[in-house]
Amino acid sequence: RLLGFDLRDLTRWHRFVRLLHRPQDPAALGVFRAVFGLLMALDVPQERGLGHLDQRYLDGLEVCRFPLLPFLQPLPLDWMYLLYTIMFLGALGIMLGCCYRLSCVAFLCPYWYLLLLDKTSWNNHSYLYGLLGFQLALMGADRYGSVDGLFRPQKQNAHVPLWNYALLRAQVFIVYFIAGLKKLDADWVGGFSMGSLARHWLFAPFRLVLSEELTSRLVVHGGGLVLDLSAGFLLFFDATRPLALVFVTYFHCMNSQLFSIGMFSYTMLATNGLFCHPKWPRELLARCPRWLQGWLPSTKLPQPSPDCHYGGRGAQGGLRPRQHLAAAFTILYVLEQLFLPYSHFITQGYNNWTNGLYGYSWDMMVHSRFHQHVKITYRDGLTGEVGYLKPGVFTQSRRWRDHADMLKQYSICLSQLLPRYNVTQPQIYFDVWVSINERFQQRLVDPRVDLVCAPWSPWTPTPWLLPLLVDLSPWRQRLQELEAQLDGHTDAVFIADFPGLHLENFVSEDLGNTSLRVLQGNVVVELVEQQQNHSLQEGEGMQVRLGGTPGGAWGYLGLLTLLFPQLPAGHYHKVHTVSLEPSCYMYLYVNTTALELERNLTLLRELRERVRNGTEQSPLPPELRPILGELPPAGVPLDPVVSLFLRREQREQQRERESSLAQRLRRFLRRKFFLFRR
Repeated sequence: RLLGFDLRDLTRWHRFVRLLHRPQDPAALGVFRAVFGLLMALDVPQERGLGHLDQRYLDGLEVCRFPLLPFLQPLPLDWMYLLYTIMFLGALGIMLGCCYRLSCVAFLCPYWYLLLLDKTSWNNHSYLYGLLGFQLALMGADRYGSVDGLFRPQKQNAHVPLWNYALLRAQVFIVYFIAGLKKLDADWVGGFSMGSLARHWLFAPFRLVLSEELTSRLVVHGGGLVLDLSAGFLLFFDATRPLALVFVTYFHCMNSQLFSIGMFSYTMLATNGLFCHPKWPRELLARCPRWLQGWLPSTKLPQPSPDCHYGGRGAQGGLRPRQHLAAAFTILYVLEQLFLPYSHFITQGYNNWTNGLYGYSWDMMVHSRFHQHVKITYRDGLTGEVGYLKPGVFTQSRRWRDHADMLKQYSICLSQLLPRYNVTQPQIYFDVWVSINERFQQRLVDPRVDLVCAPWSPWTPTPWLLPLLVDLSPWRQRLQELEAQLDGHTDAVFIADFPGLHLENFVSEDLGNTSLRVLQGNVVVELVEQQQNHSLQEGEGMQVRLGGTPGGAWGYLGLLTLLFPQLPAGHYHKVHTVSLEPSCYMYLYVNTTALELERNLTLLRELRERVRNGTEQSPLPPELRPILGELPPAGVPLDPVVSLFLRREQREQQRERESSLAQRLRRFLRRKFFLFRR
């Protein structure tokens, strides 16, 4: 009674098959089908890209693409429009239950082709849409509230077998539960995965009673972990389902505002109805006025279906081969979905600092990345000439920066495009600096390796991929506390590098107070133009001093030691790691130009207030009269600081006018209108 079936039904194969073909009301399945089809129809112009298709697949466009299978290539633009049209009509057909099987095929074939065509667009919810569409294509989801039922009476309002619901429920359970298992990662439990999310306005009620740090750890990370681990179980049992529906609905409504994840939140909300009693839509429609019920799906009891088994518990026969096949498929599909998120030991070439391509592991939001620096260097294979490319040139995405397989594809594409620009036999080198989950910035790949000729296989580890320096992870707590000591004009960058490599850096003259400090290991700072080298050990550093005093951050770390020779502003320098173990060091940047500008703007604001309230006795000079709304005198140029002050005031006034809920809704609807119209 607790599980909804007798455990003896699992002891024999024929009993299990009969259990999976127990007749069920098709109403809840029909509602999910209609909502899913509607959401997918809305998804096609947005996340699938129909609204900007001409920008992505323009004929003759020089662009590097990242298909899963090398032979996959985009069709000509006109055919791509036709393909998207077929997919859109297929989604509408699923929603209406019109030519249902054909509509599922029309939606699924273009959908999976487009998904496999571009790995940079992979994410968990796009993968989930394809899985749900595939499952619906095999089910009798058109037996309630469908156009097909109007023309085929034997299908209208007919029972569906239990495995239709069991498979969808199992899929949703896997999404929740494995997402929870992935969140048992030490970075998530420690609160490093989504550290800044607690600042969002949605968590303001929690910050009334908790600090931002506790809100991040307890609500964002702790709450997300507990909900994912428990949601599937709570939705399954009747006694806990009402509570689960409240928390899951709140969770997905928050996600729809926190992240740009398209229709995912609404799709997961639609799956809630699959866990309720299948007849809930019928009971809801029965409460409608009688004159309205004639236009709505039937509220009568469903009719028998040949796909279901109606025999008694003791019946041995009556099962058809098709029903045995459906039961076997259900088991194999669930086992495959349980195995796939942990199959990365097979496809080792796709493993980076995280396992596999992002999209089918259900590790939603477990890893956050911040890229400090990306450099692409090319070398002419004949002349030896060295040049640099703008990061992302010939691409339409930035996802390639985090995946070795995409870097390999990108390098091959560049080697084919650069000869058109008089670069012969190009060699391509990448220097990608990235921080994952608030660790030090470090290199992802070896910058000395030509990736055009470098080996890569989907089945073996990538040899030119540098390891994540997890031994430095304990530093993160200290780094967070250090950053909390900084003011709004000071930025800290924490660097870790490998022995034998160096970082080339440039200190802008705007950064009038810049410090370099070694936290671990030994480095040599090479001043390129001065042709000088300076050795630094742990605790030692260099500083640019154009004004200001050292901040309290060094004192916090206990690193207020003697400053060594100056880092020249406006010039390049190189930091070589010479110790046997990886080094880590940090830069503190104070933007003195921006700081001085803010001071001037503050003085202008105070001056305007004094003039308005009559406390300013001295007359304003002509070049400052515009701050009172007056036009500048003829022949007097507008001061740049005054011009910036006026523009900032206009933006603040416009923001105040457009901050109401009605204005925000109007802007949202306007954006969507132009997107769908396009």
